[in-house]
Amino acid sequence: MGLAFINNSAEPYTKRALMERALDPYILLGMPHLSPFGLSETWLMKELGHRHWLMLAQRMDMDDADFRTPDGREAYAAMCATSLTQAHLDSAKANDVLVIHSSMSQVSRTQDASIHHVSVGAGLIVVVEILSAFVARAKDGDNRSLTKMGIAASQAQPRLSNSLAAAAAAFRRGHLDVASDIDLEEFRAVKSTIIRPSIQEEFNGAGLLYFANFQALATRAIEEVRPPSRLMRREVFFHGNINPSEAIELTIRASGDDSRWVVDFHRTDGSRLALVTTELA
Repeated sequence: MGLAFINNSAEPYTKRALMERALDPYILLGMPHLSPFGLSETWLMKELGHRHWLMLAQRMDMDDADFRTPDGREAYAAMCATSLTQAHLDSAKANDVLVIHSSMSQVSRTQDASIHHVSVGAGLIVVVEILSAFVARAKDGDNRSLTKMGIAASQAQPRLSNSLAAAAAAFRRGHLDVASDIDLEEFRAVKSTIIRPSIQEEFNGAGLLYFANFQALATRAIEEVRPPSRLMRREVFFHGNINPSEAIELTIRASGDDSRWVVDFHRTDGSRLALVTTELA
């Protein structure tokens, strides 16, 4: 016998109300949220990225997250960098109540940062920071033509210094030793591989290689040379995007004790796309 639940409420919904609902701090965990190692990192980053967008829309007093340039083109809050620390994702299990407390600050004219403290019960299980910049395509359909732009908020926000933003800026200038506690000279090269991300599974609704899938691709590459292990820390730095059907090269490096890993992403023309640093137990 099946049960159907019908919402008989006569109250109309609004997009603003649904944004508020989507930012509710409480989530009952089930299989979509979990992996064999506890809370799924990929699900978490997608959820927090979505919340980051909605928080931006709220701060800008918008009815939804349909960001636009002054001339009406679609704009996106593209991720510049993410940081995941104090990870105890294995503490989460089915039917736990996940609690997400988030805050946002403006870093520059084009950049905003959100911090998310994620808990189960009385215990903190991870802290995630997300840095974004508003971008738009200079050429329709070309993800390589993304350029930064300022989109004015309804009210001026105080701009705060941010270490993740400083590291992301250094990465875009060509520096690689931007992640904390990592000196690439001490890492050995392990493997290089070429992959072609799936258009259906790894690109998002804006047609961009989704930020949350970079860490998933890095994890897959690491697991080809090392058994899966508990995630302790992760930092991801982004430098643009690729077009669907493009291939990318992943270069994998490891520390002497195999606890720290660096996966360097390049386009086929040799230009840098992203850097993912990982600490495993």
